[in-house]
Amino acid sequence: MKITKILVALSFLFATVTASAGELSVTGSMETTYQSKTGKVTGNPLGMDKELKFSGSTELDNGITVSVMQDTGDATNNAFVFGNSQISFGNVMIPMLSDTLGAATIYIGSDSDPVDAIDDITPNAYEEANGSGSGSYVDIGKSAGSTGIGIKLDLPYLGKVNYKHYPRTGSTESGDNAVSGDTGEGSATSVTIKTDMAAIDPLLTGLTLTTGYGDRDNKGGDNEDSTEATVALNYAYGPISVGYQKKYSTTGQATVGALDDAPEYKDDIVGIAYAVNDALSVSYNHMESYRFGNDLTAGDQEANTQVTKAFSIGYAIGGMTIGFQDAKTDESGYVLNAEGDSRTLGLSVAF
Repeated sequence: MKITKILVALSFLFATVTASAGELSVTGSMETTYQSKTGKVTGNPLGMDKELKFSGSTELDNGITVSVMQDTGDATNNAFVFGNSQISFGNVMIPMLSDTLGAATIYIGSDSDPVDAIDDITPNAYEEANGSGSGSYVDIGKSAGSTGIGIKLDLPYLGKVNYKHYPRTGSTESGDNAVSGDTGEGSATSVTIKTDMAAIDPLLTGLTLTTGYGDRDNKGGDNEDSTEATVALNYAYGPISVGYQKKYSTTGQATVGALDDAPEYKDDIVGIAYAVNDALSVSYNHMESYRFGNDLTAGDQEANTQVTKAFSIGYAIGGMTIGFQDAKTDESGYVLNAEGDSRTLGLSVAF
């Protein structure tokens, strides 16, 4: 509610100022991959992904910056479709708080879910542990893609804070002068804090602490809300980067009136990357996910523990990157003795 009031106040402020000429740019990327999977029918191993991003910016006479973005994604039959969009107001001075907090950025749109952006931030040379499709995991950042309003600011010692509120999640993105109606799930929040530990003690230079939390109000009867939380420590020293991340998530109660029936997940991720030179890097990533809950079929713990081990190589040539990952997963999809191994060779170009 406080963020909404701030935005309303800003709207009256913007009405009294003019803007200078803005700029519009188009960026994007294309990637092609070759993938094989052990013990499965691969079919055509060639795949492609493409994305365009349209962005524009301008500055108001009062110093507030305004930027907009619209990206595209892949659909069936390789057709372009509109993806996420966002409008941001930067260099916003909040009354009575500016002396302490400095300038803030207020944004509205379906892009930039805070928790989704840190789903796996352990170091890697090409892809995260399950980034090439090895295994079947439940990611955090479930509110991503819904339209919400957020604020970004820097706090003393604590670091960069990103908070976003969704009045309704999972519903169709509404056009202007329109509402979604009674669709999708309930409201949601998502917040992350990124702390440079060197700001607390110079001896901790190179160490970054990242925390995140999200919740979503599931509609219907006594349904339990879904929650997700994560904490990550990453350390960089010269060419070596290491990281550890722990995650917790639950989709909430699946059946009205049945308490604690939805599975819960606890993940542990370790990553270590080494930059051989400015172009070549290698990494090893290990991800272990434990699923538990009252609704699971009785069985030993091994069936509900999914483990992925991945080795990656990345080589950058200007705007082009060549990557390779060999990933092996045991108990893939939390199924006993199921394997989800994959080998992926990718070539991506950014422009």
